[in-house]
Amino acid sequence: MPTPHWPKASTVKLEDWGGGSNTLAGSPRASGRILSQNPDGSSECGLWSCTPGSRKVTFAADEFCHFLSGRGTYVRENGEEIPVEAGMLVFFPPAGPAPPPSRKH
Repeated sequence: MPTPHWPKASTVKLEDWGGGSNTLAGSPRASGRILSQNPDGSSECGLWSCTPGSRKVTFAADEFCHFLSGRGTYVRENGEEIPVEAGMLVFFPPAGPAPPPSRKH
């Protein structure tokens, strides 16, 4: 299998993943595109975007994020606040034991 890559990530057309059932405030909509994913769902890599609003996000596996634009705040279950903005890198360990992988969009 050739190495997955996007020579010009800025031109990748994102898929509309919808609003989801995890909305807390506003009307955030997510979109993205998966570049590569392990067959068992244990690891994936891709691009993701979200419009303004508040959502509950649970990390079932390690998540490494590089924020290209926008700003926001992640609030961990323990109350820790992680402000994010363009240019930042953040590594989120999973919150407790990881459940079986699934992706609903």
